[in-house]
Amino acid sequence: MDKTQSAGKPFAISKRLIWKAYLKVKDNKGAAGVDGQSLAEFDQDLKGNLYKLWNRMSSGSYFPAPVKAVPIPKSGGGTRVLGVPGVADRIAQTAVTMVLEPQVEPMFHPDSYGYRPGKSALDAVEMCKKRCWRSSWVVDLDIQGFFDNVPHAEIVAAVNKHTDLPWVVLYVKRWLLAPIQHPDGSQVHPVKGTPQGSAVSPLLSNLFLHYALDAWLARKCPTVRFERYCDDVILHCSSRRQAEFIHQVVEERLRQFGLRCHPEKTRIVYCKQHGRDEDYPVTSFTFLGFDFRRAPVRRRDGVLMCGFVPLVGKAARKSMARTIRQWNLGRRTNLGFRGLATVINPIVSGWINYYGRFYKSELMHFLEQQINPFLVKWMVRKYKRLRRAKRKARRKLAEVASAFPAMFAHWRHGARPTGSTVGAV
Repeated sequence: MDKTQSAGKPFAISKRLIWKAYLKVKDNKGAAGVDGQSLAEFDQDLKGNLYKLWNRMSSGSYFPAPVKAVPIPKSGGGTRVLGVPGVADRIAQTAVTMVLEPQVEPMFHPDSYGYRPGKSALDAVEMCKKRCWRSSWVVDLDIQGFFDNVPHAEIVAAVNKHTDLPWVVLYVKRWLLAPIQHPDGSQVHPVKGTPQGSAVSPLLSNLFLHYALDAWLARKCPTVRFERYCDDVILHCSSRRQAEFIHQVVEERLRQFGLRCHPEKTRIVYCKQHGRDEDYPVTSFTFLGFDFRRAPVRRRDGVLMCGFVPLVGKAARKSMARTIRQWNLGRRTNLGFRGLATVINPIVSGWINYYGRFYKSELMHFLEQQINPFLVKWMVRKYKRLRRAKRKARRKLAEVASAFPAMFAHWRHGARPTGSTVGAV
């Protein structure tokens, strides 16, 4: 794969590009597509498989396989369908993303945060927090079924605008039209939408929403600030009247593309701060896993005050509690303390790194109440002398936490057992 030319081929695609795309796909891992081929199986004939893909893409004979539909449960109920392409298709999509992204990234709006280099969900939450303190009203915008309904023609037109490479446009069209194969074997041929889970979908979605929403808002409503993380959008307004107007015009704008605001999830919210009294029924919203609401918070100087702040969300807490129960810690008596830590620390550290970014004390209180009781249950089952002495088990766990405060990720951040009742399982 060291040659970079595609001599005699209709499309000049570098072999090195395909190799770099493969390395990215390998780093991201991922499940097998409809053909059942895993990355490990693809690697068994790596040189041959990459050459076949490059040859097909360079000659124009590349057609993607059907996308595997994988339903996953939503935290708020219901299911979301992910589209999982095969390994070769993921490599091809990553190659196009690597070519197209440098062309479009510089012109994206600074308040677009989703799936962009150098930006993160926590950056969007931080900016949203600052703007909620400056502006009293928010439009919490939910685009109903965005990934299922985004129009193909506008996506292709946007791609065409930013590249002079015909193969990029050709393969984007083919991916948009690739059939979706459901678990029962049935296939659906889409006329709109782009599958969540494909390597190129985030870039195509950002490109569409840049023209459909971001640039349009900046042009038509320059005083309205917003944060957008893919199809999750918060718009900040200075008055209820402005919020109602923005809600209306954005809804009309989306309707032009066959999209609509979710009638129940799109809401106008009053960001009720300390000292403000306006009577309005909706005073909280959820953004990227955080519940924004009025709450007492302690400043760095120790002063207690009221503010409209992001706290770990109710749906996020339910999801974490479900995961903790699924660990079945009480039954893992074959493991010692360090074995348990190996199981849970990577996941808990991820929660702390994300949800602990803002007002960590609430998250740590939650983790203390959720995890430590299961550790007590584990001790009671593992050690015979503790089976009829739960209080003694709590005290022993507190002693272990005192001697080894860094053993568990949540202990490192202060959520250690005290020896008293630490909650009920």
